[in-house]
Amino acid sequence: MADAYDLIVIGTGPGGYVCAIRAAQLGMKVAVVEKRAAHGGTCLNVGCIPSKALLHASELYEEAGHGFEAMGIKVAPSLDLKVMQAFKKEGVDGNTAGVEFLLKKNKIDAYHGTGKITAPGKVEVTPDKGKAETLETKNIVIATGSDVAQLPGIEIDEKKVVSSTGALELSSVPKKLLVVGAGIIGLELGSVWRRLGAEVQVVEFLDRITPGMDADVAKNFMRILKKQGMTFKLGHKVTGIDTKGKGCKVAIEPAKGGDAQTIECDVVLVAIGRVPFTGGLGLEDVGVKMDDRGRVETDAYFKTNVDGIYAIGDVIDGPMLAHKAEDEGVAVAEILAGQAGHVNYDVIPGVVYTYPEVAEVGKTEETLKEEGIDYVVGKFPFTANGRAKVNRTTEGFVKILADAKTDKVLGVHILGPDAGNMIAEAAVLMEFSGSAEDLARTCHAHPTLTEAIKEAALAVGKRALHM
Repeated sequence: MADAYDLIVIGTGPGGYVCAIRAAQLGMKVAVVEKRAAHGGTCLNVGCIPSKALLHASELYEEAGHGFEAMGIKVAPSLDLKVMQAFKKEGVDGNTAGVEFLLKKNKIDAYHGTGKITAPGKVEVTPDKGKAETLETKNIVIATGSDVAQLPGIEIDEKKVVSSTGALELSSVPKKLLVVGAGIIGLELGSVWRRLGAEVQVVEFLDRITPGMDADVAKNFMRILKKQGMTFKLGHKVTGIDTKGKGCKVAIEPAKGGDAQTIECDVVLVAIGRVPFTGGLGLEDVGVKMDDRGRVETDAYFKTNVDGIYAIGDVIDGPMLAHKAEDEGVAVAEILAGQAGHVNYDVIPGVVYTYPEVAEVGKTEETLKEEGIDYVVGKFPFTANGRAKVNRTTEGFVKILADAKTDKVLGVHILGPDAGNMIAEAAVLMEFSGSAEDLARTCHAHPTLTEAIKEAALAVGKRALHM
């Protein structure tokens, strides 16, 4: 019997829908399976997109209340959270509708329901209502993403104890918000509610925030967040949450042992990370190997140990980032079409969308030291950048790490305004194995924030002009 499809993608988050579109562009007959009513996965529905809407709106609210007057603009902002949440929803709906349009445009069949692999080449789709049906295909790509990591013994009710999903849907601003976990999600959402009026305290198991980030950047980042009003309890763990009564009583104790204490708050946000979502896929039954962290094991071509079954995105090794999943989606589609699909894992930027933003690509100083690579540092502060000065956005700096022998740029770290956009030029440079000299001799428009990148590159050779 002829296979109905060349490819079925399970999950339509950024990795899944992009994979499906690229495969269709390459002439394959493609279907996608999505358990949500709307396409786009966690990212578009309850992650990247809605959080950025609230980050943007809350940033403007805070600027109107605290920054406008110094520029000669007199306003007295008041918050209508219901309208702000509607603004967020409008953005989410527009993006998810866009994905639906793209799937139709590329003649991709979309099935709504829970997908399960019953055998190589067979995917059973069970809708919320109605009978299950089995689809046949030559290849399957698992792109089911990730789920919220749970604190042992702590129930998330999405009211008093919330995950990132619930933290995006609060109907009122909590007077006191306790964030468990000083990673990207916790700091972004914590900053939203701090701007809107909450007292925000962050409890982190480690003795630093944002693990994996360059330590110099993380230290300065925390200093800025504290200056803005966030408080931190590092080296502590949550051992219990009592939700009886009006608010929450959170029991914490030092990670290395010691006396316990209780923190009272209105809402607790549990943001200790994410875990691969593979439940109900039938992977054990068809023999797909998993690692000790619950991730699907794949080779360099995204293939599992079972012929015809591939995996990408948050369910496999690597950073849980939407753009990493997208690149993998394109790569696996091209591999299936006989092309040389590839992802350069050394050049995947990461961004924290707080204010100021933090953006990084490549190696940190700590990694270079561990790997025994001799390197040179070039740093330039935004206090010395003309555009940042006139915009009153002088917090932070650009830091470039270059190979001491070859001058090849190995890492770029930006703490400052619009860092998430500025990191792109560093990624392009590194994709072409560029040097700090290449970056330093590239003409940058004046006055722009990007001149700080040029100056940091000049600083690698100890010849910054404006410092």
